Amino acid sequence: MIFVFADTLKTIVMKKAVIVTFDKFTDIDIFLAWDLLNRVRVRHKDFEVKLVGTADSHISSAGIKLDMHGSIEECNDADLVFFGSGAGARAVVKDQAYLDRFNLDPSRQLICSMCSGALIIAALGHLQGLKATTYPSVFELLKGYGVEVLEDKHLVIQGNIGTAAGCLAAVDLMAWAIEKMYDEKTSQDVIASVLPIGQGQVCMY
Repeated sequence: MIFVFADTLKTIVMKKAVIVTFDKFTDIDIFLAWDLLNRVRVRHKDFEVKLVGTADSHISSAGIKLDMHGSIEECNDADLVFFGSGAGARAVVKDQAYLDRFNLDPSRQLICSMCSGALIIAALGHLQGLKATTYPSVFELLKGYGVEVLEDKHLVIQGNIGTAAGCLAAVDLMAWAIEKMYDEKTSQDVIASVLPIGQGQVCMY
């Protein structure tokens, strides 16, 4: 998205991250990614984060109703596309009409997932013949898409695609994605801002 300010003739090209949500998503996956990515906005005003789905709202595995900011078609022009996990991920990969709404391109986008969210990336054809990781309960399902599953790795990077396993692995996944979008300093600042006091915590605000 491009904004032009007439008074200064300054053009700002906005970067956009989208968090793909569906019913029965794993709460921590969505909320942790949402929080970490929004901290980027403290350093970079040219950045926006949106929750996207197929309905006006989606219900988490723990029963929280979460309103969406847009539809999944917004993934197609986003700089970063993040897929969370949960029982809902295993359902949407069986829905061809759902998958057909995506037109992702790893050559120009960062695409990443937590745990079973990797199944969606695989169902879209972007993990064929590549290495990835996911939650142990879906190792075999992911292998069924022709993916080499690294069962002992919490984070696997293949070009512009990152897959992570274990909810707290989102910290390392987001650190990678933020550095790719901006720089190492921004990534370090964001992660340092959520560390425990006495373990390198640095306030961003």
